[in-house]
Amino acid sequence: MQRVDVSLAAALVAAAVLTAVLAAVGELSGGGPALLAFTVLSAVVGSVSRRRAAPAIGLAAWAFFDGFGVHHHAELGWDAGGADWRRLGLFTVAAFAAAVLGPPRRRIRPVRITVPAAPPRRRT
Repeated sequence: MQRVDVSLAAALVAAAVLTAVLAAVGELSGGGPALLAFTVLSAVVGSVSRRRAAPAIGLAAWAFFDGFGVHHHAELGWDAGGADWRRLGLFTVAAFAAAVLGPPRRRIRPVRITVPAAPPRRRT
């Protein structure tokens, strides 16, 4: 993935799927298993994204974790005590670290190929 908006869309879709899976198995809460799952999700999406997409990936993971795991019923809330800053930072750092340490990306460059002209046809 190259663009930030594609990484954000992938993070949103992946977070929605993870939220549904965690809800189905009964682990959708503000506790450790869900926090770990969203951290891993951020790292997985970050590993196929560019570094500059890490804040968007972290924000997407935080929004689903906070809206469904912490506050339930898709209600976002902000903890003035700093817990939300720590969670947002954790997801963003996981995405950034995975983008930096992930597989090397090759830059695809266009190659010009010259095709020689076809020889003239002989008429018989």
